[in-house]
Amino acid sequence: APRGVPQIEVTFEVDANGILNVGAEDKGTGKKEKITITNDKGRLSQEDIDRMVQEAEEFAEEDKLIKERVDARNSLETYCYNMKNSVEDEDKLADKLDESDKETVSEAVQEALDWMDENQEAEAEEYKEKLKELEDICNPIISQAYQGAGGEDEDEDLGDHDELQ
Repeated sequence: APRGVPQIEVTFEVDANGILNVGAEDKGTGKKEKITITNDKGRLSQEDIDRMVQEAEEFAEEDKLIKERVDARNSLETYCYNMKNSVEDEDKLADKLDESDKETVSEAVQEALDWMDENQEAEAEEYKEKLKELEDICNPIISQAYQGAGGEDEDEDLGDHDELQ
């Protein structure tokens, strides 16, 4: 620094409690000064901070439950529409299912969709239970359709072998 201009080093520190410590040292003389600045006015008290943390934890639990509910509802809805498309789409299973199986799946899917409309605020467990009920109806029919596509030929082959013996 030019002659006659004091060289002062100033440090600022903010601790975890939001308290500002300012230090100044004159490099020429070595003289040090420190000041602590607190601003209690308009600041949150420890009670306020603790309350806010507690509320955040409570809401986190509530948010988790809501997320579970939404995920369970989405799983049921997705399964319903996948089943509906599978039994109606000729490229999928429509041509492999007989009419009574198509009707069984379609009715079960429609019943589940109607239930979802009537029970918008159902809990996650209720959605999961409804999904399991629907899977218990649809999965055997769908599995049979997939096996039936290849299985019919196998039965015919077995029949041919029986005739040869």
